[in-house]
Amino acid sequence: MRLKNKVVLVTGAASGIGYAVTELFAKEGATVFASDIADPVTAYCEGVEALKLDVTSEEDWSSAVAAIIDKQGRLDVLINNAGIIAYEGLDELEMKEWLQMIAVDQTGVFLGMREAVRVMRRQGAGSIVNISSIWGSAAVAGAHAYHAVKGAVRNMSKNAAMTYATQGIRVNSVHPGFIDTPLTQAQAADLNDQVIDSTPMKRAGKPIEIAYGCLYLASDESSYVTGAELVIDGGYLAQ
Repeated sequence: MRLKNKVVLVTGAASGIGYAVTELFAKEGATVFASDIADPVTAYCEGVEALKLDVTSEEDWSSAVAAIIDKQGRLDVLINNAGIIAYEGLDELEMKEWLQMIAVDQTGVFLGMREAVRVMRRQGAGSIVNISSIWGSAAVAGAHAYHAVKGAVRNMSKNAAMTYATQGIRVNSVHPGFIDTPLTQAQAADLNDQVIDSTPMKRAGKPIEIAYGCLYLASDESSYVTGAELVIDGGYLAQ
């Protein structure tokens, strides 16, 4: 029960990494509010309440956090996981796709942190975990907007960590490598095979393997950890 009595909000919780985080955290004793713009792929376990949340909407964020405070009186952990991906290179990227990527993957993280920090400052404690990517620290050809926003999430996390370090709020980022999720399953098979072949462990990661990293950062076990980048990538960035 590593998260006993903690109140958690997870975004992008309907599938993939967000779903795995939600289920694990609930089993570890947390009360979890699982938010997504889509319905969950399967029913959640006990201890989970589903919320509709468009992470690009200030109003949705305000309403979601207010509802959590009304029901539980506090918010201990925020997992900013919701995200999308696009593959266009710089010269092919249309403004519409660029702005959508920023809205979901970067502005969504900003809005979530802002709402959570406002609550956590009053509490004097809290943990925020932002899901970035190995592409926030390194690059491959193409996917210009995705690289841009995940790099931004990396540095936004560090800024918030430094800003609120003396107020009991910890902020860290998690950097997954290639993970087997609906997002990556929708990609071209040859692209997936290329990334997996370039991964020293020669396999895709599992959502639960990312969830366990988030669990550590959300728990009191990481009470002296802030501004850190937790890379979970099968050795990709070590090359």
